[in-house]
Amino acid sequence: MSSPNSGKRRMDTDLIKLIESQHEVTITGGLNEFSVKFYGPKGTAYEGGVWRVRVDLPEKYPFKSPSIGFINKIYHPNIDEASGTVCLDVINQAWTALYDLANIFESFLPQLLTYPNAADPLNSEAASLYIHKPDDFTRKCKDYVERYASEEAISKYYSLEGSLKSLSDGSMNRYSEDDSDSVSDMSDYMDDDLDDLGLEL
Repeated sequence: MSSPNSGKRRMDTDLIKLIESQHEVTITGGLNEFSVKFYGPKGTAYEGGVWRVRVDLPEKYPFKSPSIGFINKIYHPNIDEASGTVCLDVINQAWTALYDLANIFESFLPQLLTYPNAADPLNSEAASLYIHKPDDFTRKCKDYVERYASEEAISKYYSLEGSLKSLSDGSMNRYSEDDSDSVSDMSDYMDDDLDDLGLEL
């Protein structure tokens, strides 16, 4: 039976391996919560797109599978559009301790985007379009890439996220009542930008 320390070591090892494989990793909540920059596979409707994929490693990792989800919007039969949750058998049901984080970003996700499984959808509209109107499906995927999955969209999201965090951390106390309207206007502006990007904080 593995000890908690061995699980911690495995988390550390897998994360280091992911970084050494030239993946851009942003730590968000300790070594078990982070996001990884993921690029759409060449030759697919997702080519040219870039996404941030959040990863949450459970305490029993690697014996229990990680939880992953797309932060910025993607149109895909097996990815929930609202939450970004990924439906992938190899992660959800068939995961074993033999797999690691690099497998997810170098094999599992590229395969999922290249060969969607319309028989097990999280986005039923995308699945129906993929089966019955493949050209329309491709066009919609590319439209989402253009609108939500550019480097500009991601950098805009992170700059807005930082601004929103600074406001929520009590910095609004520095403003007088006369400034309250301008702060409110700024928050509304940032909310509108997040809506445009298809992102939520």
